[in-house]
Amino acid sequence: MNSNKTLFGLIVLFTITMSNAQNTGEDEIGAWYMYFGTNRVSEKLSIHSEAQFRFYEVGSTFNQLLLRTGLNYHIEDKAIATLGYGYISTDGSFEDIPGEENAKEHRIFQQFILKNTSGKFKFEHRYRLEQRFISTQNDDFTEHRARYRLQLTYPINDKWFLNAYDEVFINLQEPIFGQNRLYGAVGYNVQSNFSIQLGYLKNHFTGINFDRLQLGVFYNTDFRKKDNN
Repeated sequence: MNSNKTLFGLIVLFTITMSNAQNTGEDEIGAWYMYFGTNRVSEKLSIHSEAQFRFYEVGSTFNQLLLRTGLNYHIEDKAIATLGYGYISTDGSFEDIPGEENAKEHRIFQQFILKNTSGKFKFEHRYRLEQRFISTQNDDFTEHRARYRLQLTYPINDKWFLNAYDEVFINLQEPIFGQNRLYGAVGYNVQSNFSIQLGYLKNHFTGINFDRLQLGVFYNTDFRKKDNN
């Protein structure tokens, strides 16, 4: 009798666990569709532009909209400092819940990028601090975090290249670990200022992982006045 109760309890526990995993969308392949731009306005200044549309599934089940901009100061070609702002709207539930409101976030960030090369390999170190002002249905609160991303790019030829990075998120309040993103992609240079990347992201949180396909479009413009002399 006791063994039957134990077996029944294990079945119920397994069912609840699987149901919770389904509700998070962890067992789905999601997708991020992204645009990034660096718009040069002077020798030292450029404007960062960015839009990301994130889904729990490849083509449906909205998860997050992220819009970000910033003013870049080019200390030199391989060192860039940025002060920026982001707006983020997040649906934290995989299921559609009637009357549910998305969490809204206004984010200020400070960033420093340092680049170097070794042979054909191009390295980029990105350091970022974020102040996050978050509003939900039940509460308004502020969080702070630090991020570090190490990115590696390898040109196959003039058109094709490989790209990979690992980025860790550290909260400046409990819990300390935020998330880790491991990414790999193949890229194609359409023009000198226009490229496309198709990649895969493993997004790891404590106790949960998400698999995401990524399609990124990178388009840079130059608004500096040309010297015709």
